[in-house]
Amino acid sequence: MDSNVVAACVSVVRSNHQIIRRKARLRRLMILCSQDYTPIYATPKIRVPLMERYLDPNQALRPDYMLSRTSLEALMDLLRREKTHGWGQEVEVLMAIYWLAHGLSYRVVSRAFDMPSSTVCDIVHRVCDAILTLLESVIRFPLPAECAEVGRGFQHLAGSPAFSRCVGAIDGCHIRIKAPLPGTASEYLNRKQFHSILLQAICDSTGKFLDVFVGYPGSVHDTTVLKNSPVFVGAVYPHPGYFIVGDGGYPCTSAPITLLTPYREPSRGPVEARFNIHHAKARVIIKKAFSMMKTRWKGIFFKALELSTTFAPKVVAVCAVLHNLAVTNGDDLDPAEGDPLPPPDPQPPELDDEEGGCILRDGLAAQVSAARQCSPCLQDHDYN
Repeated sequence: MDSNVVAACVSVVRSNHQIIRRKARLRRLMILCSQDYTPIYATPKIRVPLMERYLDPNQALRPDYMLSRTSLEALMDLLRREKTHGWGQEVEVLMAIYWLAHGLSYRVVSRAFDMPSSTVCDIVHRVCDAILTLLESVIRFPLPAECAEVGRGFQHLAGSPAFSRCVGAIDGCHIRIKAPLPGTASEYLNRKQFHSILLQAICDSTGKFLDVFVGYPGSVHDTTVLKNSPVFVGAVYPHPGYFIVGDGGYPCTSAPITLLTPYREPSRGPVEARFNIHHAKARVIIKKAFSMMKTRWKGIFFKALELSTTFAPKVVAVCAVLHNLAVTNGDDLDPAEGDPLPPPDPQPPELDDEEGGCILRDGLAAQVSAARQCSPCLQDHDYN
């Protein structure tokens, strides 16, 4: 039998098994809903409207959980594990996602799910830790063999074949937090005069995160965060022969990573101006990725996180993981309309290898202009 046919059959069997398992879990939950229980700690109280809507396959889940049913089921499958206590996994995950989706207090969530608020707190922390175990498998760099496909995506975004070697866009994002204790409050006060922690992320041309690095105080410059991030220290990404793009808040370098930034404004001639236009089209995807994540989890990101400075980075990383799962499952969410894109940070501190990055940028700018100026009749001609 042809190997492709065998592979297709195996895929169908696996898909059927997953459907059977999901139906079995739903049947068990429905049985629990139909029975009366004494309200003790180890018994899930799931006869509540939120759970009833989850059990009804015809009900849309995004209004309650900001994720589609497909995305939620994908998350449940990834978190599948042996139960260690009385609460069902579905109940725990839905409770934590509901808390993320609306940014509510534990007391309000406890009323929605008819559970003690202390239990809700424990479950939220436990589910966040469980989701973080998925980070390396859900948020990862493409393999060298996959870079050509990523480059084609950025070539399309930039509108120039010169960006076919671009495999990522990097930027930083301030996440509001409540004012920390007086001893450290000044460290978290950023240049926009609110307290925050910094999220540095790299994404591909679809808006999926390839890397996240979160937790530095808001007063730290983007370049300092970059220099201390694993991707820079370990020269992890991009792979040799490729580059990533960032705004003017970053240095233009070729080592230890190749990061190309736009020319300073005002530009010196049409070549630099043309490059900046295409460069902006390529890097705007990271702004859109941040905006999509913030719009989905607006209860978390559109107000100051009332969490400790140790738990807040975990919550941000969890939202990044869920963002990737949603994008992977086609659970698209348009960024908030009118959400202003923040200006780049002030001129970054100089790094050792900016000259090498500027040379690469000049070569790329020349390619952009050459491709634009080439006559269509020359492009169509067959020289073989």
